[in-house]
This record gives sequence, structure tokens and C-alpha cells, in this order.
Amino acid sequence: MEGRKFEITLISASDLEDVRKLFKMKVHARVSIGSNPDTEKRTPTDKHGEINPAWNFSMKYTISEWMIQYPNDMLVIKLYCKRKLGDRYIGEFHMSMKELYEYSYASGGSAIMTCPVHKGSAQSQGVLRFSYRFGERVTIDKLVLAESIAGWSIC
Repeated sequence: MEGRKFEITLISASDLEDVRKLFKMKVHARVSIGSNPDTEKRTPTDKHGEINPAWNFSMKYTISEWMIQYPNDMLVIKLYCKRKLGDRYIGEFHMSMKELYEYSYASGGSAIMTCPVHKGSAQSQGVLRFSYRFGERVTIDKLVLAESIAGWSIC
């Protein structure tokens, strides 16, 4: 089966909604691809930027080639404010892997994006900045495919 390397770097967010009025906001992002919750990875928590967090944190995935051929599988980036009583949701960005691939194809498979952060169906306050790159095609053998389906292999 054909697959492809995918790397995303969450650079920063700015002008986010302040969901924590009394204390400092400590923001992290959770990234997932497709409908498998086991693909979720997260950035370290930015403890200093508050409504303007910066991470410059990279995550690597191996994705199936069909993810960039059909618009069903989404890249989802959710932003959270860390709290002792449970993290508070700030907002998210999502786009199909197919759209991301098509957007970056003209520039050799990589791009830098600045996108609005959404909360529910309404646009929330703030923007998210990230870069991504689609790597070369790879052959995924059955063992690696099983690992990918179970937990998405980390490169």
C-alpha cells in the first residue's frame, strides 16, 4: 500500500479569546488526522504567551495515499487553555488533507498558512499559524499498516 510522509509545525497563534479571566492563559494545541483518535498529538504548553502563544513544534505522521485523494479525512487542530479543573476549549481549525495537499502542490508540497480560529459554527477571535510539508511516497507493508491503523506510526 502506498503512503506518504506528512510533517506539520505549529508555529504560533495570536489574538486568541481570553478564556481565563483571573489567571494566565497557558495554551497548547492538539493535532489529529482523520477519524482515528489515536492520531492525536499535542504541543508543549506555552506558559508565557497567554493570548499569543508560540510553540514552533513539529509533528510527523505517515498517512495513506488515499487521504490526499478524497476529501473525507481532516487535519484538525484544537487549541486549549490548561487548567487544574480540566482544559478549557479555545477554538479550532480544520481542513481536509486533500485541500492541504492541493494548496501546497504548486510550491513543491509545502506551505505556511495563517488561518482563523473557529469556535463552533462561528468564527472565534484569533488566528493560527502553521507550516506543513508532504514528503515522498513510501510503501507501507502490512505490519506498518496495522500499526498505522492502530496508532499512526511516528517517524
